[in-house]
Amino acid sequence: MHRFTPGKTYMVTGATYLKVPFFRGGDRLGYLCGMLLELAEKCSWQLQAWAVFPNHYHFVALSPPEGSTLVQFTRHLHGLTVIETNRRDNKVGRHVWYQYWDKELTFQRSYLARLGYVHKNAVHHGLVREPSLYPWCSAGWFLREAETSLYKTVMGMKIDQVQVADDYPVAPSDI
Repeated sequence: MHRFTPGKTYMVTGATYLKVPFFRGGDRLGYLCGMLLELAEKCSWQLQAWAVFPNHYHFVALSPPEGSTLVQFTRHLHGLTVIETNRRDNKVGRHVWYQYWDKELTFQRSYLARLGYVHKNAVHHGLVREPSLYPWCSAGWFLREAETSLYKTVMGMKIDQVQVADDYPVAPSDI
């Protein structure tokens, strides 16, 4: 059972079934990223950082004071993206998502480190050298919109000790 506390900040990681890159290619990555952004807004989840890949995603978000829970939000995201992915591949009832993991972020350093982790995740997977160059994540947005001091603090955080389920190799050919 996933915990849910209104008005709290969470880091969430979702993974595809058997690590299959169902969201391979720019159009599918764009679709998944767009759905994450659209549903977060619709469900009043305030995204702080996000990154989507062919076989997994991460986001850090502030939960709404009331309303949509994390279970409802991820069920909606996974349900809509399964339908569209299976439609595009002409598959019926195929299992696309495995599950998701969440962690409530209660300490500022933990929050800042996880923001950095999500923004830098495409670099972690060897897809780009500079986080802002990966188009399906928030790093470019963060670079443009954050105050310089916050940007430097977050991007300067060491992320090697951040414990996140992220055993999802991503091949550049999947992008």
